[in-house]
Amino acid sequence: MSNIKLFESKQIRSVWSEKEQKWLFSVVDVVGALTDSQNPQVYWRVLKKRLLAEGNETVTNCNALKMTAPDGKMRLTDVADTEQLLRLIQSIPSPKAEPFKLWLARVGYERLEEIENPELAAKRMRELYKAKGYSDEWIEKRVRGIAIRDELTSEWQKRGVKEQLEYAILTAEISRATFGMTPSEYRDFKALDKKGDNLRDHMTDLELIFTMLGEASTTEIARNKDALGYDENLESAVEGGTVAGNARRDLEKKSGRRVSTKENFKEIPEAEKRKQLKAVSRPEK
Repeated sequence: MSNIKLFESKQIRSVWSEKEQKWLFSVVDVVGALTDSQNPQVYWRVLKKRLLAEGNETVTNCNALKMTAPDGKMRLTDVADTEQLLRLIQSIPSPKAEPFKLWLARVGYERLEEIENPELAAKRMRELYKAKGYSDEWIEKRVRGIAIRDELTSEWQKRGVKEQLEYAILTAEISRATFGMTPSEYRDFKALDKKGDNLRDHMTDLELIFTMLGEASTTEIARNKDALGYDENLESAVEGGTVAGNARRDLEKKSGRRVSTKENFKEIPEAEKRKQLKAVSRPEK
């Protein structure tokens, strides 16, 4: 299970290992959070080289996993568990070291709580979005969208679709059929920062609704057709996205307004966000 954790507003990519029952964190993201370096990749590269030369076993035991990079693509990045990070922190001079240790302990404890009570995960997600200034109505749609997305990826997994790369391609096809844009093109359309802005966190109510429709339709079609493997699920993805795309165009025709909007939610006050949730631009002729 992939996730994004926040430490003092810094995003830290993480993956929960079901096999090992522990979190694995992106080392580069941790370095960036602790050092405020403008180029944490270079900082980590230099530090890693020095630690390897010193025979540091923690660095030797670090694994690499594919995670979503700032450009939206899946790329290999070094990851470390809590124990490894605690050792690495000792080599990084930072006044944030002690707060980060406490943060690591809290993240681990919260995960154990969420395993016992899955509703806590959704509650914490709502609290996080609320703190960022999103409206309750938007948050409910966002949370529902996550559940629909999880259902879709679970279906793909059962139907023989390879994770990561093929998931990304199928997702792009659903988006293209729904909005006429791939997620990457949509990010450019909204002028989002490629350093980690989540596209769906910058969608309006209607954009989220049609995203959900495209993915829910894809799940239903794949099940009914018993789609197996990448090729058959690609066909289902296009068909599911087309269902949402046709509905979007029908709404735009009747309302006289475009569903897709260039507005995003970066550093926008709550009052303005509420306005933008209602605002859409005129359709292109």
